[in-house]
Amino acid sequence: MLRIENARFVTSAASSKQFIKPDKPMIAVCGKSNSGKSTLINLLAGRKDLARTSAAPGRTRLVNYFDFGSFLLADLPGYGYAAVSKAEKEKWGKTLDAFFAEREMAHVFLLTDIRRDPSEDDRTMVNFLNYHILPFTVIATKSDKLSRMKRKERVRAVANAFGLGEGNVLAVSGLTGEGKEALLSRIGEILIES
Repeated sequence: MLRIENARFVTSAASSKQFIKPDKPMIAVCGKSNSGKSTLINLLAGRKDLARTSAAPGRTRLVNYFDFGSFLLADLPGYGYAAVSKAEKEKWGKTLDAFFAEREMAHVFLLTDIRRDPSEDDRTMVNFLNYHILPFTVIATKSDKLSRMKRKERVRAVANAFGLGEGNVLAVSGLTGEGKEALLSRIGEILIES
C-alpha cells in the first residue's frame, strides 16, 4: 500500500499566474466550505497541523499546494459559503474556473459531508467534472458521526444523488482515520493510471 512520509506545504496561489505546473501527478481537493478538506489533508499526511483547519467555514481562499512525495495535492477554495461577499464568491469562482481550465490534475476528490444530501453547488461541481471529463471520486467526510449501518445507507444515498456507483464514494473520517486505507488505495490506483 502507498506510504506517505514527510508531506509538506509548498505554496499558495491567488491567480492562474501562480499555479504550479506539476512534475508529478496532482490531485485536486474541492468541496463546499467546511466539508473537511483541511482535515482530509492532515489525515493523509498523518499530521494535525499541515493544513490549517477552522471551525469557521470559508477560510481557504487560495489554491494551497502540498507535496506528498509521489504526488502533489491542491487544496481549492471551498464553494457555497453564504457569509462571503458576492465579489469574494465571484473571485473564488474565477480561481476555480482558471484552475480547472489548466487541466493539470490527474484526479479530483470532491468532498461532501456524509450526513447531508448533496447541495445544488455539489451537483453543479459533479456536472462540471463530468462535462469536462475530469476523473473524480466523492469523499463522504465526517463518517464517524454515523453508525456503520447508517454510513452504508448514506454512501448509497450520496452515490444515487450524484448518479454514481457506490464504489465512487468513499466514507472517510479525519477524526478516527476510518476509510484512510481505502483512500490510500484509491490514490495508489490514480498514480498507476497517471
